[in-house]
Amino acid sequence: MNFSDLGLKPELLRAVVDKGYTTTTPIQAEAIPAVLAGRDVLAGAQTGTGKTAGFMLPILQRLDTSRPGAPRVLVLTPTRELAAQVAASGADYGKYTNLKVDVVFGGVNINPQIGKLRRGCDILVATPGRLLDLTSQRAVSLAEVEIFVLDEADRMLDMGFIRDIKRVIAQLPKQRQNLLFSATYSDDIRGLANNLLRDPVAIQVTPRNATADKVDQVAYKVPKDHKRHLLAHLIRAGNWQQVLIFTRTKHGANRLAQQLDRDGIVATAIHGNKSQNARVQALAAFKNNEVVALVATEVAARGLDIKELPHVVNYELPNVPEDYVHRIGRTARAGASGSAVSLVSPDEAPLLRDIERLLKRSVPFMATPEFEIRESRGPSPAERSATGQSRQFQQRPRRDAGARRPARQGADDRGSSGGSSGSSGHTPARDHVRSDRNAPSRRAGGGQRHSAGGRSGSGGGRRSGGPRSGGGQSSGGGGFSRFG
Repeated sequence: MNFSDLGLKPELLRAVVDKGYTTTTPIQAEAIPAVLAGRDVLAGAQTGTGKTAGFMLPILQRLDTSRPGAPRVLVLTPTRELAAQVAASGADYGKYTNLKVDVVFGGVNINPQIGKLRRGCDILVATPGRLLDLTSQRAVSLAEVEIFVLDEADRMLDMGFIRDIKRVIAQLPKQRQNLLFSATYSDDIRGLANNLLRDPVAIQVTPRNATADKVDQVAYKVPKDHKRHLLAHLIRAGNWQQVLIFTRTKHGANRLAQQLDRDGIVATAIHGNKSQNARVQALAAFKNNEVVALVATEVAARGLDIKELPHVVNYELPNVPEDYVHRIGRTARAGASGSAVSLVSPDEAPLLRDIERLLKRSVPFMATPEFEIRESRGPSPAERSATGQSRQFQQRPRRDAGARRPARQGADDRGSSGGSSGSSGHTPARDHVRSDRNAPSRRAGGGQRHSAGGRSGSGGGRRSGGPRSGGGQSSGGGGFSRFG
């Protein structure tokens, strides 16, 4: 279906053409007429399906003309990144109207946001924590909201925002239009919908918990200590120019980004403890191909809109199987193809089985390639900072050295939409000195080789994987029900 067939106003159609769109996605074809008709909507669609346009275009049409003051539309999102992207889309689609779109989220100074809201807006996009801060200070009133949109509702519940959502809803007028968008229809989502929506139009454009059809999903068996070496090999051997990597914790994201950077792969981390400015800069550099590897936690990556992202890596499998679906949904968006690679250590075998039960299919294991166990020396981030050099987006030549012992895993990532700006994203320099001294310097190449099946040989460097590995000490073989 074409956008011109939906009865949208010329100024909205003109903005759609400017974005390069002519035909609708399934969610847009079903949601736009329902929203235009004033119906409540319960929509389930995977990320990358065009759901933002599915609600923003008809909302812009229903508002018709601007009436700056208290917002008439409230869009609630779980993360800063998603809030910023939804607001940007609203501004793009409404650029030929006189409607005003504002966005507020945590992690930045609240005072400029207070000043902006006092000048009034038509559509307000917000994260729950910051919105409640603003309403408690009477910087914004929700008494005139006509349309309420709850975006990424499943993630809202996962992040523990249900109480904040209820506090926001309590401030809204009783008579309003409600739109609930979610990647999945879990039982909790249905319970929330029953309390929020009135006689909704139910839209489901993908099967429950289905993954994107065009995502090529594979896994590699690898000991936990060797994951980052295999990852570096895959990036180099495949000449990957853009890869989004998931870790479970903020500390783990910082550490892996630093290790990849020391190995000569330009990398940076994004998570809830990063300041908003740092997160925006990291995401922009990644989109502009200035950064090869963006290492992210679950919370930070949800809602990221990265067009034509070719590769997603589960460096650590998620504890919740549904999160796997959200992770790999970052690639193969809007009809594009993509690959999802999972690095699975023996202790993660139960997590993989849970994922496969959810998917109702197996994730095939690929033969683990031969790869180097290498340590890259170079100035620490603190040393480079002291000399005025940027770590984040500049690649440096490095020399190979000996093996490194694995760093200690950090605490669980429990970031929120409000976030904190206290973390720089770098592990202290003394940690690097300790691990760099862990083994004598050796030349990478031939010598000790080692795979899931065993270990053999001796010599200058170490390699892991590959058919030439011999018998001997077993490494990484236990714990898998499908080890070959």
